Amino acid sequence: MRVPNHIGIIPDGNRRWAVDKGLSKENGYSSGLNPGLILYHLCKKSGVKELTYYGFTTDNTKRPANQRIAFTKACIDAVEMLSKEDAELLVLGNYQSPMFPKELLPYTKRKTFGKGGIKINFLVNYGWEWDLGSLTSNNSSNRKIISNCLKSYDISRVDLIIRWGGRRRLSGFLPVQSIYSDFYIIDDYWPDFNEDHYYKALEWYNTQDITLGG
Repeated sequence: MRVPNHIGIIPDGNRRWAVDKGLSKENGYSSGLNPGLILYHLCKKSGVKELTYYGFTTDNTKRPANQRIAFTKACIDAVEMLSKEDAELLVLGNYQSPMFPKELLPYTKRKTFGKGGIKINFLVNYGWEWDLGSLTSNNSSNRKIISNCLKSYDISRVDLIIRWGGRRRLSGFLPVQSIYSDFYIIDDYWPDFNEDHYYKALEWYNTQDITLGG
């Protein structure tokens, strides 16, 4: 089976999951922590070289304060959990904004934890306009120059994006790195993650004709 080098994860459906359980929306985020850790171990076991989790966007911070506090705490907890694993960890997002959690500032430069190996990127207070902001004064179309101008320059092209929750949109996820990504949708909500989701995504990816436009 052909295993993607880099997988992007959009863990959507936390609020809808909470509502279905009779809970308030902010209670859905903490239930996504364990799925994220399980997925890390599955990817590492499969030989995936890089993994990017979508934490929260600059647009998400417009949500009610109780939800914002809850998903921010979930991201802090997730990053701290991953820092106890073997990983080369990077948190990427607008760290100059007050919406960026100060607890994650030490992770804004890639660091190796444990034995390292798999690269893990965690997008926190991320916005595509923020990422591409330094391109506004650069009119060159040269791909290498564009890549070097990105704030996400240390993140490679994404081979496969998996989105939970049934939505069929990128929601601003790494627009440059995802230009040739294959996109796999799972209707189940992220807190209902199970290993079969991951293996079915790999099986589907294995059937795709990867041409990168050529």
